[in-house]
Amino acid sequence: MRHLIGLLSGMLFGAGLAISGMMDPSRVRGFLDVAGNWDPTLAFVMGGAVLVMALAWLVQRRMPAPVACEEFSLPGTRLIDARLIGGAALFGVGWGLGGLCPGPAVASLVTNPVPAAVFVLVMVAGMVGFRLTEGGSK
Repeated sequence: MRHLIGLLSGMLFGAGLAISGMMDPSRVRGFLDVAGNWDPTLAFVMGGAVLVMALAWLVQRRMPAPVACEEFSLPGTRLIDARLIGGAALFGVGWGLGGLCPGPAVASLVTNPVPAAVFVLVMVAGMVGFRLTEGGSK
């Protein structure tokens, strides 16, 4: 059951990315180009996601357990530190240069495989590099 829920959730997420145009790197770069030909589409997509997540948190608070698991596994709150700021900056630079972030990049493997594969391979190399360093052990 968990795998089916995961599959359906992933398909819904991928469809949302495709319909909203977030798998198009030029649209993402247009959003980031605030001094040029700015495209506000991504702001509306993010706003919609925030609303859906706010509703999900309200529903989650009233649930004793998830539908397909014994308990919720929610991340704890962390302080803002140099690692977080550095990681966010690195993510932002990659997002700005590539026009993709992890979810749209994986979804783009179907629609635009060569550029997406380059991005995904570099992303995976970064993940492996992180695991091999001291930061990956925390």
